[in-house]
Amino acid sequence: MNPLNPHEYWMQKALDQAVRAYDEDEVPVGAIVIAGNPAEGGQVVGEGYNQREQLNDPTAHAEMIAITQAAEALGSWRLEGCTLYVTLEPCPMCAGAIVQARVPTLVYGTTDLKAGACESLYTICSDDRLNHQTTILSGVLAADAKALLQQFFAEKRALGKK
Repeated sequence: MNPLNPHEYWMQKALDQAVRAYDEDEVPVGAIVIAGNPAEGGQVVGEGYNQREQLNDPTAHAEMIAITQAAEALGSWRLEGCTLYVTLEPCPMCAGAIVQARVPTLVYGTTDLKAGACESLYTICSDDRLNHQTTILSGVLAADAKALLQQFFAEKRALGKK
């Protein structure tokens, strides 16, 4: 790991998951959950990529899969002491899961102006009316995450697919 840029290091791991989604013709979003301090190495306890098409499951977002894996690995639904890295700003469903799982830190790549629920359209993760708030760091490797998404959708448009 590059000790000077731990968030970039871990975000690259999330981008690797997004590439898996891309390769499987899924919207290329990837996520990982790190237990412990990311700057001191941490440990991957959950990872995921979008699998809505494969699983025919509207909840099969990268974040949901990574959070579920992390909870199982840690033997607790409370992901206190964890950091979630995701390539795209989470949607309302995923932001709600982040709050429910008590994830203390969210690091994401690019914003989602159409469905982002952490900073763009809504502020679910930092809403002080809820029982938990998450610290958010956005824009980590944003250009890489955005480029992958743009390439995916440009290819879909060229093929005439949704």
